[in-house]
Amino acid sequence: MGTIVLLDLMGGVALLLWGLHMVQSGILRAFGPELRRLLSKALQNRLAAFSAGLGLTALIQSSTATGLMAASFVSEGVVALVPALAIMLGANVGTTLIVQVLSFNVSAAAPVLFVLGLVAFRSGGRSRLKDTGRVAIGLGLMLLALHILLDTLAPAENAPSVRALLKLMTGDPVLCVVIAAALTWAAHSSVATVLLIMSLAFSQFVSPEAALALVLGANLGSAINPMLEGGRAGDPASYRLPLGNLLNRLVGVCVVLPFLPQIVGTSLQIEPNMARLTAEFHIAFNVALAVIFLLLLDPLAWLLVRLLPDRKGVVDPAAPRYLDESALETPSLALANAARETLHMGDTIEAMLKQVMTALMTNNRALVDEVSRMDNIVDNLNEAIKLYLTNLTRGNLDESEAKRAMEIVSFAINLEHVGDIIDKNLSELAAKKIKRNVQFSDDGAAEIDEFHKRILENLRLAFGVFMSGDVTGARKLVSEKAHLRGEELSAAERHLDRLREGRPETLETTSLHLDVLRDLKRINSHICSVAYPVLEIARKPPASSTRPATVAVARAKTKPRRQ
Repeated sequence: MGTIVLLDLMGGVALLLWGLHMVQSGILRAFGPELRRLLSKALQNRLAAFSAGLGLTALIQSSTATGLMAASFVSEGVVALVPALAIMLGANVGTTLIVQVLSFNVSAAAPVLFVLGLVAFRSGGRSRLKDTGRVAIGLGLMLLALHILLDTLAPAENAPSVRALLKLMTGDPVLCVVIAAALTWAAHSSVATVLLIMSLAFSQFVSPEAALALVLGANLGSAINPMLEGGRAGDPASYRLPLGNLLNRLVGVCVVLPFLPQIVGTSLQIEPNMARLTAEFHIAFNVALAVIFLLLLDPLAWLLVRLLPDRKGVVDPAAPRYLDESALETPSLALANAARETLHMGDTIEAMLKQVMTALMTNNRALVDEVSRMDNIVDNLNEAIKLYLTNLTRGNLDESEAKRAMEIVSFAINLEHVGDIIDKNLSELAAKKIKRNVQFSDDGAAEIDEFHKRILENLRLAFGVFMSGDVTGARKLVSEKAHLRGEELSAAERHLDRLREGRPETLETTSLHLDVLRDLKRINSHICSVAYPVLEIARKPPASSTRPATVAVARAKTKPRRQ
């Protein structure tokens, strides 16, 4: 009998976790980009940041996902540590709200949620409607799981071994904290753990004091996963936010735990229903911590900076900076990371373009070698971006996310082609010019320099179009591509005029001059490619299939042939 009860209990918990996962993934897929933008804008002060963290987490029911978004803002320099800590305080309160709702007897709503969710999910067409259906089904599963848990525990009066085991495990409040923290860490969900505790408390399988101690452990365990997943190896500063969240949980547990007998005695007089009491203690604990620590965020941030200073030493330039593997569960965040890494790759391309032109004009051999080293960095970043997005597209992405993944891969590949042209063509031309010890004529050097400046401007414009999808900028890039093609022809004609005049510098560098112009034009063509997806979206509504992005990323795993 005891074994059957334990198996039914484990099945109910598994169903509860799966329902919670469906709610989280559905909301993130439907509204992920909008929620991220909302969070990034609501950071003017700690109260606004607290409110944003509370609202966002109340929707997605994952303080870990909110913490990952906040951590990405901190690492990118978008938000300071104090507002980010305020976001986490709000996130901790936000996770308690669904527990409050489910503490009431709302299991009768499960069939309605299943029907509405199935209709929305199977209706097709709009992916956001499908994701809303996923959320409804997930909520229904959570309600069904709670019903199963209560039905499983009700007849367990006839399983004294189960009751004895739970009594033994929860006899010591400190042990209760440790057990609940471990369960929450393993389940990645304080919501699921607290709902399980509510079921055990309602069925009187654990004492009131043990139930509240288990709630404290669940709150502590919810801060462990962000600590393990939210930082980047080798960068101590990236652990400041999750460590601050863990510290406020730990302080709260240590302060409240000794007073549990008194709290239980007073609370039972107000709320005799143990399920409701457990939920109310959960929210009261988090609200109290938020009120206290909102006043202490400045000294806490100072302490975290002292404990975890900025990284020192040489950073490997070929190592990705923003490709956080833990963000793959949140597609909107993972895509933002991939886009930021592509900009990092673009910064290296811009530096290569400047270096190779300086080498061409000054006959500096050391710069030629530096350009070759930088191309290896570009190759490594390109492979890392493609692998990251390949892992992301193994899951289900909605239409807009799939298109964005394809755009990122396409732009990264084009940037890699630009790096190859600089390294394999322009660098070789620079080396040949250095070996011959020749110089461009003043007019020829001015033409190449002007051509080069225009391409640098287009590269910066392309970065803006890539990040914002600006249609005006995309049209300007396409116009610049046609204009530079005409400029190349005009520059070639002027070069031929100088040849006919018999200028010595022009005669010595004629092939070099024309090849440089040709390669710069090819670079500009790859840069301007970022405009076409933006203009295509502006011309027609997006397609419904997400398959092309997955195929494109999979094919991109094979390194493109160098030009």
